Formats: sequence, structure tokens, C-alpha cells
Amino acid sequence: MSDVRHVLVLPDRDAAEEVAQELGERFGVVEEPQLVRDALAGEDDAEDAQWLVVLRDETGRLDPGELDAFAGEWEGWREEP
Repeated sequence: MSDVRHVLVLPDRDAAEEVAQELGERFGVVEEPQLVRDALAGEDDAEDAQWLVVLRDETGRLDPGELDAFAGEWEGWREEP
């Protein structure tokens, strides 16, 4: 069993919450993804923050390219952790 993680970068909290919910419906992800606020360097305003959706994929069944395209639907992308 490996500790594979996927990190999806989203433009705001609403998008991150929608993505987290949709992951279960579209990809069958059962474990709750972790949402993390990623403030840009020197910025305190929540408007200037990206949100990360971090999900574990211990079986390696999720395709990175599909996840990248999926995040793109919310103007986001998949980043290597």
C-alpha cells in the first residue's frame, strides 16, 4: 500500500467544496478529501487565497490526467505534491 496523494488547486473555497463533493460522485472517492487554504505569500485577504483539495489514492486507481481535467472545470489544476 502506497501513500499516493493528489493535490487539486482551486481558485476559491466554493470551488474547492464543490470539487470535494463531486469527487465522490464522479470518481467514487469515499475518503473525505482535505481542504486547505493556501494564502499567497504576503496576503492576508481570503480573496487572494487558493484552496487545495488533497486526496489520498493508496490504490493508485485515480488517473492524474483525468483529475487535472476535472479540476480544470473549476478553473483549477492538479499539482504534484
